[in-house]
Amino acid sequence: MFQITTQSVPLPDGREITIETGKLARQADGAVVVRLGDTMLLATVVSSKEAKEGVDFLPLSVDYQEKFASAGRIPGSFQRREGKLSDHEVLISRLVDRALRPIFPEDYHADTQVMITLISADPQVLPDALAALAASAALAVSDIPFNGPISEVRVAKIDGEYKINPLISELERASLDLIVGATEQDICMVEGEMNECSEAEVLEALKVAHEVIKLQCQAQKELEAKVGKTEKRTYSHETHDEELRVAVRAYCYDKIYEAARQKQTVKKLRSDAFKAILNEYLETFAEDADVNKTLVKTYFNDLVWEASRRLVLDERYRLDGRVLDQIRPIVCEADVLPRAHGSSLFTRGETQSLTTVTLGTKMDEQIVDQAMFQGYSKFLLHYNFPGFSTGEVKPNRGPGRREVGHGNLAHRALKKVLPPDADNPYTIRIVSDILESNGSSSMATVCAGTMALMDAGVKIKAPVAGIAMGLITDSEKYAVLSDILGDEDHLGDMDFKVTGTEQGITACQMDMKVNGLSYEVLEQALEQARAGRLHILGEMKKAISEVRDDLKPHAPRAHVIKIEQSQIGAVIGPGGKVVQEIQKESGTTIVIEEKDNAGYVSIFATNKEGMDKAISRVKGIVAIPEIGEIYDGKVKTIMPFGAFVEFLPNKDGLLHISEIKWERLEAMEGVLEVGEEVRVKLIDIDKKTGKYRLSRKVLLPKPANKNP
Repeated sequence: MFQITTQSVPLPDGREITIETGKLARQADGAVVVRLGDTMLLATVVSSKEAKEGVDFLPLSVDYQEKFASAGRIPGSFQRREGKLSDHEVLISRLVDRALRPIFPEDYHADTQVMITLISADPQVLPDALAALAASAALAVSDIPFNGPISEVRVAKIDGEYKINPLISELERASLDLIVGATEQDICMVEGEMNECSEAEVLEALKVAHEVIKLQCQAQKELEAKVGKTEKRTYSHETHDEELRVAVRAYCYDKIYEAARQKQTVKKLRSDAFKAILNEYLETFAEDADVNKTLVKTYFNDLVWEASRRLVLDERYRLDGRVLDQIRPIVCEADVLPRAHGSSLFTRGETQSLTTVTLGTKMDEQIVDQAMFQGYSKFLLHYNFPGFSTGEVKPNRGPGRREVGHGNLAHRALKKVLPPDADNPYTIRIVSDILESNGSSSMATVCAGTMALMDAGVKIKAPVAGIAMGLITDSEKYAVLSDILGDEDHLGDMDFKVTGTEQGITACQMDMKVNGLSYEVLEQALEQARAGRLHILGEMKKAISEVRDDLKPHAPRAHVIKIEQSQIGAVIGPGGKVVQEIQKESGTTIVIEEKDNAGYVSIFATNKEGMDKAISRVKGIVAIPEIGEIYDGKVKTIMPFGAFVEFLPNKDGLLHISEIKWERLEAMEGVLEVGEEVRVKLIDIDKKTGKYRLSRKVLLPKPANKNP
């Protein structure tokens, strides 16, 4: 019934990836199942036969989704079913999209949808490193035009060695963790994080990954041949007028080039200059209704792209007048918002980020509910990109995929320098609001996030800065650009974002739009990025050079008390009565956790008085009475023979009538009152009954002996 075709791909450690087609989803244009261990991904691709009228780009959508059943779990949501893609799924979708999109033919404009579904989850095999391989293989077994194949692998440096697609348990020891996408010839996508690694380590990781990707691309070609899909569908999605193209060039190119040479630093003025040339040319056709003005605009934009690139390659300076490795002017400011726990404003050229840090308690942690992971996250970073940042009218519909991706890159960059959990009781939320944007807003987020953390008093290991590198190249020349503009991102061949400290790289993200990038050029880009990063860190230090010694007055203070596991119940009390009473009286928030065979009581307060009161109460509950210690107690009951004094929470001792004063007392009347505070010393603990004996008189001056 099924015509099943299978192809296998070996991994360096002896494991084997299998690609199967012909069994599942046969009505899709292409469908495969990729398997490693017990992890299985179903990838399907469907593309319309024709492009929609007026569409001059590739309408490609890539969706990755994890089915909870793949891991034997039921979703924790209210509906108990998979809903919209989570941020985690969006990030994996973007990994695939960024590797696939540049590989499609430039003139292919049909609606195309790639769907990748996790249908079986091996608890030791991460699926994200297989998703792009599955998507590319689905395209390979279809008739959809595609200049691939491509593939992606994870490369990690573990115990000093590079490993491809390591097990989850191994990845915990990794000092470098990258997802690398490539064709047989060239690397086209990189994303990952590392522990202040050197540029040389990153380059070596890319080389190791590419060798394995080459094998996976070859396997896809063999599978394509087996199923007879080497010939792809014919299409015609663009109509051109070559005479009109020549006419537009003749009239506009020199004017465009001259406008590009004006070294205009303001994006809007530069854009207005180009628009003026276009409008001037369009006016020559005011009475000619037959001219295709859409094509005119297309050819004009092509000339802007070409002229801007020639300016860089031939004259070695850029649209805003900078030389190739020059960073835009930077203005930094910390502590800009009076009520935020930490804040900063970072402006680089026409890109600006206003960033805040908020410190929360254990109860503010984010619940993470994924097919392969359940738990909590205590470090959050959110990136917002409103329309006004680029002078546009755009409805506020919440974060899109771009915002999720940019926020994740900044999150990866900064989490590497946060203090370890044992030294950080807080949940930390960073929010970057982009107020202006002309390139590298995610890197501005990294810089502003670092300064806001320092302003908040978070003891980071070292400041982190980020820079976006670009590349423009033709068959003869190339230029590596530092701190690229938005226009340079559009007209360039590479967007390579690198973040790090003075010691090394903490995260990177690269997208390539051109084939043939050599490792020598990459090495130059990384070294140029390092120099730029150090310059930016120097500018940041002018605004804030050290982490604040203390938190802001209105920030929550935290104190953690480690207690015996057996004492947890005493602190909580029956039905939570004790801990609730402490919180009410002190105005604090108390979180109690049990881990590593011990109890941890985290106390959060916004004032010292409340903190001290809560600490005293908790310590009193868990304190073990010691003979010879002095306590501040309270009289609970009075008996003819003495008084019972609560000297620790829920611990009463007998203050015998003979231990109240040095003078002999005949009766208790008028000596002490219930509720009276009295300082006492623990003088004995009965070994059989455990009862406590207290003394007050030993703390009082002893009267002089009248009868020496």
